Amino acid sequence: MVNLLMKSKLLWPIVVLVVILLINLIFDPSFFSIDYRNGKLVGSLVDILNRGAPLILISIGMTLVIATKGIDLSVGSVIAMAGAIGAITVTSIDGEGLGPLFIAVGLTLIVSIIVGGWNGILVSRIGVQPIVATLILMVAGRGIAQLITGGQITTVYYDPYQFLGGGYLFALPFSIFIVTFVLLLALFLTRRTSLGLFIEAVGSNPEASRLAGLNSKNIMMMVYMFSGFCAGVGGLILSSNVMSADGNNAGLWFELDAILAVVIGGTSLMGGRFNLMGTLIGALIIQSLTTTIYSIGVPAETNLVIKAVVVLIVCLLQSPEFRRKIFGTDKVNKNRVKKESEGVTLS
Repeated sequence: MVNLLMKSKLLWPIVVLVVILLINLIFDPSFFSIDYRNGKLVGSLVDILNRGAPLILISIGMTLVIATKGIDLSVGSVIAMAGAIGAITVTSIDGEGLGPLFIAVGLTLIVSIIVGGWNGILVSRIGVQPIVATLILMVAGRGIAQLITGGQITTVYYDPYQFLGGGYLFALPFSIFIVTFVLLLALFLTRRTSLGLFIEAVGSNPEASRLAGLNSKNIMMMVYMFSGFCAGVGGLILSSNVMSADGNNAGLWFELDAILAVVIGGTSLMGGRFNLMGTLIGALIIQSLTTTIYSIGVPAETNLVIKAVVVLIVCLLQSPEFRRKIFGTDKVNKNRVKKESEGVTLS
C-alpha cells in the first residue's frame, strides 16, 4: 500500500493536506476534536467538509471537462444562477410541505444542465475554443443571476430549503451525503463503464478518437452538461446554507479554485488521464487552506496569494523533472550517459 502511494500522484497532495491540518493543530490544540451536540457532530474537520462541499462538486465536473482538453470558466456564474433560481422559486411558490423544495431543485438542475449544454454546443458543435465559449457564460451568467434577483440579495424564509446546505442526516451535514453521491456516481460512470476511457481518448487525441468511431462531440457535450449539473447542485447548497441568493458575489472565484483543485490532484491541463480522488484531495487542500488563513489570523486579502504559493509548491513537488534537479539525480544520469558513451560499462 505504501509503495503504491509512493508511486501515485496522490502522495504529495496528501502530504500537503496533512501539513496544513497540522499547522492548524499548532494554533488550536482542539482542531481535530469532534463533539456530539444536539444530535450533530461538530468540529473543525466537519466544518471543512461542509463548507468545501460546493467546491468539491464543481471540481468533480471540472475534472471531466479538463480531461477532454477543455476548461469551464462559467461554473462560478452557474452557481450564482442556480442559487438565484432556487431562492426565487421557493419564495414565489405558495405551498406547504416539500412541494416548493422539489420544484425549486428540479427547475434549478434543469436550467444548470441546459446552460452546461450551451457550453457544450459552442465547444463541440460550433468549434469555439473552450476558454472563449465558457467565458461568454461566465460574464452573461452572472448578469442573468442579478436580473433574476433584481440586483438585490434575496432572503429565503422556507425552512426545508435550509436542509440542503445546513441540515444534518445521521449526525453529519447533509451536504456531505450529496457530495458523496455525486462523487460515487462520477467514479462509477468513469471507472466501471467505458465512459471514462472515452473521455481520456477524446482528451488525448480527438481526431484519432473520431477515426476510431468514437463520437467525440457527444462526449464533450456530456462532460459540459455534467459540469453544469455539478455547479447547479453546488449553487443550491451554497444558497441554502446562507438562506439567500446573491447574484453578484455567489460563486465568485470558484472557477479558479476548482481549476487549482484539479491541477493539485494531478490531472493534466493538456487533457487525457484524470484523477477524481486527486481532485477531492485538491479541493480539501483549498478549503483547509482557506480555513487556516482565517483561523490563525492571517489577513484575508492575502488569501489568493497564499493559495497560489501552495499550488506552486504542490505542482513542483509533483514534477519528476523538478525532483530530479533538486536531488541531483539528473547529474548522475548525465555522468552515466557520458561514461557509457566513452565505452565504460556501469553496473
